Amino acid sequence: MATDPETMAFLLEQMAEAGEVRARRMFGEYAVYLHDKVVGFVCDDRLFLKRTPGALARVSRAVEGFPYPGAKPHLLIEDEIDAPEALAALLLAVADDLPAPRQKNAETPQDLTR
Repeated sequence: MATDPETMAFLLEQMAEAGEVRARRMFGEYAVYLHDKVVGFVCDDRLFLKRTPGALARVSRAVEGFPYPGAKPHLLIEDEIDAPEALAALLLAVADDLPAPRQKNAETPQDLTR
């Protein structure tokens, strides 16, 4: 079951206090970005955040789940969705624990036909 766009819009609204939050559609589901870092996913209308030390310190109860088959365990976020300040703090904690996004190479690919 794919995530309903209305659910995604609601979650983005709830996460807005964290700062530059956006979602990118992927295979009928969504990747959630904060400051250009993938912090989690929205799959089957449920929010999953990466399992980081900062996130674990901020959740009231750690419930794990898998956003998609073959994924590593993520935190399934339920209680914090209705508390935008707590959700923003949680998103920021995840982003702080993640490395900076890799810079895209601006060079033009070499012509391999020569």
